[in-house]
This record gives sequence, structure tokens and C-alpha cells, in this order.
Amino acid sequence: MRRLGAVVASLALAATVLGLGGAPRAAAAPDRDTQVEVPAGVTAGVAVFDRTTGTFTERHNETMRFRSASVVKLLIALDHLRTHDPRTLSAADRTRLDSMLRSSDDTAASHYWTLGGRTAIIDRTVAQLGLTDTGNPPAGYEDTWGYVAVSAADTVKIYRHILDTASAPVRDYIMGNLRQSTRCGTDGFDQHFGIAGSFERPWAVKQGWSGFGDSGGCTPKPSTTAAATASPSSKQPSEQPSKQSPAPRSAAAVDLTKEALHTTGTVGAGDRTIVAVFTLHPDGTPYGTAYTAVNQLTRTLDVPGADRPAGTWFGTWSSGVNVRPRPTTVDSAPLTTLPAGAEVLVSCQKLGQEVTVPPYTNAWWAYLPQYGGYVTNIYLSSPGNQLPGVPVCSS
Repeated sequence: MRRLGAVVASLALAATVLGLGGAPRAAAAPDRDTQVEVPAGVTAGVAVFDRTTGTFTERHNETMRFRSASVVKLLIALDHLRTHDPRTLSAADRTRLDSMLRSSDDTAASHYWTLGGRTAIIDRTVAQLGLTDTGNPPAGYEDTWGYVAVSAADTVKIYRHILDTASAPVRDYIMGNLRQSTRCGTDGFDQHFGIAGSFERPWAVKQGWSGFGDSGGCTPKPSTTAAATASPSSKQPSEQPSKQSPAPRSAAAVDLTKEALHTTGTVGAGDRTIVAVFTLHPDGTPYGTAYTAVNQLTRTLDVPGADRPAGTWFGTWSSGVNVRPRPTTVDSAPLTTLPAGAEVLVSCQKLGQEVTVPPYTNAWWAYLPQYGGYVTNIYLSSPGNQLPGVPVCSS
């Protein structure tokens, strides 16, 4: 009888996870020895869903509502593609949508927000996708698409819809663009934090940031023609509260003023795992500090199918730190700059041009694999000229 009872219980569990038709259904997170590690002072909502097993491996404040910032661009794109086949988009449409999804173009998002009837976009997608925590901006901020409320749990539903329910052309178009996420957003913010900063490819990401002013520290800004092709009437307020009139913190029970930084997307072959991390940071937090906090949180997550990059993490200091293709400033134009104070992954180091930044002089340079270039060791937070425990580059 005990053996029979165990068999029945096992079958019942399988039916719960798989559903009557065999399609994976979300199940509770299993017990784990570790928990999501949220940095001090940070408020986070997290959901990690393994599509292979149909289970959550991480859930922390997963239904808590955050202002979406640019994550809402997923819903804006889905709504437009509801009535427009990605295979027959006009050149102008493709340019705008590509830039919105890859480089988080605000002008393009505002164009489609207006075109789709603003809050009507959210009404339609909430009903279509069965979202329970997503809502329109508070009264008086209907033009501000970045104030749409969303949760980590609903974001998992959005990605599951794109991957499992949307037509193949829509799925392939959206995910194809997210896999081509540019390091720099069109507003000059480095958007390869969180998922992109914690795991090796394959991954696909749609990030969000709000409240940091113009301190994104990513130069040069990528070129885009989306702004040129957008109509003047499309230039509505974006997700950045710092560019708008102050909004009440309690509006719609969603914080509209603290610095927000979100990383969402998929990780692993076949988009195995969906990851959604939403964070709020104490007022006045610099972008590089929030960037590092989100990376640290994301690295603690149980993400099936993820490959983690090899190397050692180091803090940085100063602003405008250049990443160069070779360990020299001579004929080695910067690839980009680091967000001020951001933590970086170092895989190896080598001797190069001697650099002096009073009172320091150093000829050692660190290779940052996620940036594809070098920074002088002067700007890494470590004693001595050579980084401890880091091998010398073989070439």
C-alpha cells in the first residue's frame, strides 16, 4: 500500500507540473541551500523559470510591482506586431523596432506608444497574455510608457508568450533582436549588466533603467536612424523620471522616483531559462553602483543551462575609464567607457604602455572579456601594480 501510495503521489505531481495536455506549467520553486542574495539597500523582485522542467528555480517578491522603464518595450512591440507581420514590415518600421529592441531607443518606443493608443496597448496585452500585476501609468502620466507597472512574475509570462504562443515570425523577430542587444543604448547607457554581464552567450535581453539622469557612462553612443524616421508627434516622455515633472511616490502603489535598474531575458541554448530581475536603489545611487549591485544579485541565481564566464571580478574607480582594443593609448581608440565605479570581470593581464595617473604609474593592463578590450590596472581596485591571482595573457 505504501508503494502504491508513492506511485500515485508521483503521478499526481507529474500531472500538476505538466498539465493535463502535457504542456509545462509553472510549479513552485524547489528548496535550495542558497537564497537570492539581494545587496544591502536594494529592493528586488526576481523570477527564474526553467522552460525544460516547467518550474521556477528562483522566486523573490515575484509579484511586487515596479515601474517597467524600458522593459515595457516588449509589450509595445508585441502589440504592434499583433497587426503587422514582421516579414512585411516597412523599412521605417523595421528600423524603429530593431533600434527599440536592440538599443532601447526611446524615440521609437514613444512613436509606437502614440500609434497604438498609449494605455490601450496595455489594456490589450494584459487581456491577451493574462497578466495579473501589469497596469497602466498613474493618472496624469498616460504619456509616460516607462511608468507602466510590471512584476517579475508577469515578465516570465511575457517571455513564455513570445516563445511558446506567439507566431513563429513574431517569436523569431523579437528574440532575434534581443540576441543582438547592443552594449550601448541610444541614450548612452551601458545596457550589458545583469544577464548580459553574468552569463556567457547564448542569451537574449531586454533591460530597463530609470532615474539616473545622463550618467550612463557608455560612449560613443551608437548611431541610429530611428530618431530621424520618427514623426515629431511621436516624441513623448520616456521612461526617465529625471526628465519629467516629479511624480508622487505612492502613485498606483509603484515607486516612481528611486533609481530603477532591471534585467530580463533568456539564458542558455534554446532559450532554456527565463530570468527577470527588477530592482530599486536608494535615492542618489550612481549608475555604476546600481550596475554592480544588479550583477552581484544576478550571479547568485540558480539559472539552469547558464554558462558563467571565467575570471575574477574587480571594482573600479574614477569615471570615464576607457576600454581599449590593445594595452596602449597609442593608435588604440577607445571601444567604450566603463560606468563610473562598475565592477568588471578580468580574465588575464599583460604588460603594455606605462600609464601615469598621479600619484600612480603602472604598465600592467587587464583584459575584460565582456568588453573585448583592455583597461590600465591603475583604475582597478587592487593593491599593487599586478592583479593577484590573475594569469598573464597568453597572447
